[in-house]
Amino acid sequence: MANLVEQACYTLINIPTDSEQPNELMLKQELEKGDIKIKTEALKKTIYMILNGEKMPGLLMIIIRFVLPLQDHMIKKLLLIFWEIVPKTTADGKLLHEMILVCDAYRKDLQHPNEFIRGSTLRFLCKLKEPELLEPLMPAIRACLEHRHSYVRRNAVLAIYTIYRNFDFLIPDAPELIANFLEGEQDMSCKRNAFMMLIHADQDRALNYLSSCIDQVHSFGDILQLVIVELIYKVCHANPAERSRFIRCIYNLLNSSSPAVRYEAAGTLVTLSSAPTAIKAAASCYIELIVKESDNNVKLIVLDRLIALKDVPAHERVLQDLVMDVLRVLSSPDLEVRRKTLNLALDLVNSRNIEEMVLVLKKEVVKTHNTGEHEDTGKYRQLLVRTLHQCCVKFPDVSTAVIPLLMEFLSDSNELAAIDVLVFVREAVQLFEQQLRPIVISKILEVFSTIKSVRVHRAALWILGEYATSVDEVQSTMTQIRQSLGEIPIVDDEIRRAAGETKDEIKDDMLQQNVAKLVTADGTYASQSAFSTATVGKKVDERPPLRQYFMDGDYYVATALSTSLTKLALRYVGLVSDAQPQNAFIAEAMLIITSVIHVGRSGLAKKNITDDDVDRLAFCLKVLSDRSPLMIDIFTSECRRTLASMLTAKQQEEQEVMKAKEVKGSSVEADDPIGFVQLAFKSDSGGTENVFDLSLSQAVGMSKKETFDPKASKLNKITQLTGFSDPVYAEAYVHVNQYDIVLDVLIVNQTSDTLQNCTLELATLGDLKLVEKPSPVLLGPHDFCNIKANVKVASTENGIIFGNIVYDVSGSTSDRNVVVLNDIHIDIMDYIVPAVCTDTEFRQMWADFEWENKVSVNTNLTDLHEYLQHLVKSTNMRCLTPEKALAGDCGFMAANLYARSIFGEDALANLSIERQAEGAPVGSSAITGHIRIRAKSQGMALSLGDKINLTQKSTIFPKTGA
Repeated sequence: MANLVEQACYTLINIPTDSEQPNELMLKQELEKGDIKIKTEALKKTIYMILNGEKMPGLLMIIIRFVLPLQDHMIKKLLLIFWEIVPKTTADGKLLHEMILVCDAYRKDLQHPNEFIRGSTLRFLCKLKEPELLEPLMPAIRACLEHRHSYVRRNAVLAIYTIYRNFDFLIPDAPELIANFLEGEQDMSCKRNAFMMLIHADQDRALNYLSSCIDQVHSFGDILQLVIVELIYKVCHANPAERSRFIRCIYNLLNSSSPAVRYEAAGTLVTLSSAPTAIKAAASCYIELIVKESDNNVKLIVLDRLIALKDVPAHERVLQDLVMDVLRVLSSPDLEVRRKTLNLALDLVNSRNIEEMVLVLKKEVVKTHNTGEHEDTGKYRQLLVRTLHQCCVKFPDVSTAVIPLLMEFLSDSNELAAIDVLVFVREAVQLFEQQLRPIVISKILEVFSTIKSVRVHRAALWILGEYATSVDEVQSTMTQIRQSLGEIPIVDDEIRRAAGETKDEIKDDMLQQNVAKLVTADGTYASQSAFSTATVGKKVDERPPLRQYFMDGDYYVATALSTSLTKLALRYVGLVSDAQPQNAFIAEAMLIITSVIHVGRSGLAKKNITDDDVDRLAFCLKVLSDRSPLMIDIFTSECRRTLASMLTAKQQEEQEVMKAKEVKGSSVEADDPIGFVQLAFKSDSGGTENVFDLSLSQAVGMSKKETFDPKASKLNKITQLTGFSDPVYAEAYVHVNQYDIVLDVLIVNQTSDTLQNCTLELATLGDLKLVEKPSPVLLGPHDFCNIKANVKVASTENGIIFGNIVYDVSGSTSDRNVVVLNDIHIDIMDYIVPAVCTDTEFRQMWADFEWENKVSVNTNLTDLHEYLQHLVKSTNMRCLTPEKALAGDCGFMAANLYARSIFGEDALANLSIERQAEGAPVGSSAITGHIRIRAKSQGMALSLGDKINLTQKSTIFPKTGA
């Protein structure tokens, strides 16, 4: 039975489940007396029954006598399938006598005038494993090599190759025969098959042929060129001395008209040579493929090869000269392709080409303004901002050219891009204050009135309050704030608006009253109307931006405004020695703050101001009133020192991440053990392994793990489906392979009866789908077999597979017997991987996702950090909160966690826990709190919550002092 399962499968046939089970007598009548249509259907039913395990020896002669002579093409095709699956030997292994008649029919088909029948028969002969049947057919197979039609000739080559590989004594001169055939053949598909056979059967002849026509390789068809690339790789891999002989041919194939050939040639060139010219040629070929191919999947695959090339330290320097070529890929509209391209260019850029790269990125920024607003346009703009940010951090000299352009984003409708700009500007000004501070302050003041987002206004106010250090800058900032607030006090002005005063009255009043009295350095007053920069004809109902935020109930921006005003006033006091202008400036700042508190409590706004915001504003008033040295130092100096500490910690964290990503150079010490390739594991062979064999093993899921892990044994993934006392014992090995699940079910007949039509019936619960119904099997007494079932996974949520085994007992007239199986639970953790996102992206997703699951913490762990590590390990999520923010001993903890499924679904979690007080009730959890999970889909949120609850219940932690 094991040998039967391991045989290669050539043909897959879908067996209909709703068809009636025909009997042998009825099939005999239909095959013997029916017309073409009836015989076709009867032959199909016969094939279904044989696949189900029925022997049906009585039908063999009926089919030979009444079906085999027919010339119908459909009948011919079905007969080829029938002869493939029908048993051809007796119980003792001898060939059935009836097969002699079948062999004669094969010979006639090989001499048939129709090329399709000849070719199909030749393809069928590739599947035969009985040399007694093949021996009489060898002359006819040889003759097909000279047929006029290429379909017959190329299938004849395949037949000769498989026969020579399995039974070389039948055609010992096959390599010589095919080599001679190759010399005179003109059809590319035939030449490809012949050349492929020589590669595997007689490599020397293949090399001799390639050497004789190496100058004409560029004119061959793409299918033949691909085989030539494979041959050159295998030869040079086995014998490195041959590289110089064939590497010129690989260079020529880089210019092939076929993208597939160019891709394979570039990959082969990189593995055969590490010379800078070879790496540059391969990388240029990859870039051309990415730019010219329209399929995004192809672009991403080739980009990954280019990134892998960059990860080799010796190749990175060569690729640095191709940065501008890499940036050509930005012409692709796909966001993921652009993201990978920008990351690659950022890794490769150096001081020689940074200015050119910045120019290209600036052009891309301008393009995003000219194109229509689209979801991906905003995200691409954000990517460009972050890339320019990183460029300025790595190469500060380009900051002066980049920042003026980026400041235009502040008035952009895309809030995320504007926030990224301000974060970048804040960092740049802190690091390079002397060069950038004047430019930044002037640009923010210039665009302040055009900003559309409250978050951008909030951040801009903070920067102005922190970095406006001269008297002129402080006065200009105050002017902009007054213009953004409108007339002070706000409440009186709003009451007048509500009373319905005319436009002219309001304008006259505002022109007379709303004048900001600013104090110059010599103590004189300077006046500027708030309408001096306003556009004429503006609607009266349109409020200034900051006031509009207050009227909408957003007072968080008021706290940023009060803090900035406090900093500006305290700094102005230090810059101006005269007491009168000092008091005037402070009084104006306090008037603005009190006016904001007044409007927040007046009931005119949509929402009243919160107590927290009032406390903050009142605190700023207290600081301005007292002006104690401690408070002055905190507002004017300590804030900036704290920012510097935060940026330093962030840089250290980024450096640690980069250090972890660095590929360590291979160094060999004098006392290192000698590594023998023949004795090494596949994973230890590094670059010496055949990449064709490696890619094949990875594709079929047979790649070895790098290290042997006893916990990863198959035995740990076996689920028992039935009991040991059941008539049929079953157990399943659950193999999760990314997007599908393979169930390898072992079924054992524990009775002394023969079980007929033993069927594994499965059903799924959740977002799982059974791909195909397993075929019935025939189990002898105490026999066993393996049945595989494929289940398709569509999304990340817990799934259940359940079912039963149904069988008939041979000779019994009772109903079918049923054995119910235990449920198989599919773990969500197989599809979740840790991921990284910025704080801004986390908050954005937290606001967007509508499904939330709140899980209470229930554990006897007493250490908060230990519980966090346990949660991260059990959920496969990554903790986004920096380690330094979690450091120290504290009674409570808050942390953000993030993960992404292989289907692209995001999962967010917020952990809020605290340690119980000493006098807590006995039996209560040592740590209390909750975990809030948010996801876009309900299944993801619920499944992750169930997983956390399960790990809390199933894991028993040792109690303290036990």
